[in-house]
Amino acid sequence: VPVTVPASVQWDETAIPYPHLSAYGFFQLPLKSLHPQEGVMPYELITPLFTDYAHKARFVWMPPGQSASFADDGRILFPDQSILIKNFYYPADFRRPQENWDLVETRLLVKTQGQWQAYTYIWNENDTDAALSTVGDFRTAQWIDEQGRAQQVNYVVPNKNQCKSCHNIANNIEPIGPKYRNLNRSVQAGDGRNIPQLAHWVSAGYLSALPPENSQWATLANWQDNKASLEDRALAYLEINCGHCHNPQGPAHTTGLFLLADEPERQRLGFCKAPVAAGKGSGGRQFGIVPGNPNASILVYRMENSDPGIMMPELGRMMPHREGIELIRAWIAGLSGNCAKETQNQGL
Repeated sequence: VPVTVPASVQWDETAIPYPHLSAYGFFQLPLKSLHPQEGVMPYELITPLFTDYAHKARFVWMPPGQSASFADDGRILFPDQSILIKNFYYPADFRRPQENWDLVETRLLVKTQGQWQAYTYIWNENDTDAALSTVGDFRTAQWIDEQGRAQQVNYVVPNKNQCKSCHNIANNIEPIGPKYRNLNRSVQAGDGRNIPQLAHWVSAGYLSALPPENSQWATLANWQDNKASLEDRALAYLEINCGHCHNPQGPAHTTGLFLLADEPERQRLGFCKAPVAAGKGSGGRQFGIVPGNPNASILVYRMENSDPGIMMPELGRMMPHREGIELIRAWIAGLSGNCAKETQNQGL
């Protein structure tokens, strides 16, 4: 059946989620090109979440005449009927990422009546459209990496409950990436110029105003930027990949391990911190982070592992992230401290 798309984005609260991605009207034909319709705006994060090396193309749509604003803590408050669109794909050759890619899934966060809902669409074999799925799937993804090596992964498309698990803040679904701290960067405009992304959101009518000049909000480091400090890069990486669960309002709050870039207490970051619940997840190691010794750190052990009962993050990956692990290892190796003294001071 030939795929058709409406001439503009369609919002019908009684019909969403539509059975097929094409019904929303986000992209022009052919859908595989991900060429957005008017009002569907691409955006980029400073440090994105790792998902088995998948590339991602992110877009946002808001109803005409509506715009977002900033919360006091730098979160973006989106109006009702906003839709965040994240497409996951694998270029056949990562050395030429703009050529010959294979779409796997598209995830939507749709805001209705003040609440976000998560929907997943799985692309068909020819990448002509994507169908709604609540049960998830497994897809074999193959590519050539930047070093010319053949790679393959049994990619997991999450089910609806898994989507809720990762986006859970105080038992509500919330976006992870689109915050001031992770959007405050330059992007390339259509004419090739580099422009401030948030200023572009304002000019497009998608953001009511830039932050006040006296704002103390921090901007995350780019974890791949060697000009930034090793610690800033490491903490940015941990916040995006782990902090959505490991925060005071997240599903892992009972661990007391808060992996946020602005966490002021080193013990809450895992420094010389014993796990709340021991088991095979600790690998026989005593502390989350042992300064100067990544091999003795539970954090590294769990990042390197692929056993479902050990690995971290628990969801969103099947492969260890080699480059991310190298970053965290280098950071821990350069840390100074003595856990024997720290635990003695803590009365342990």
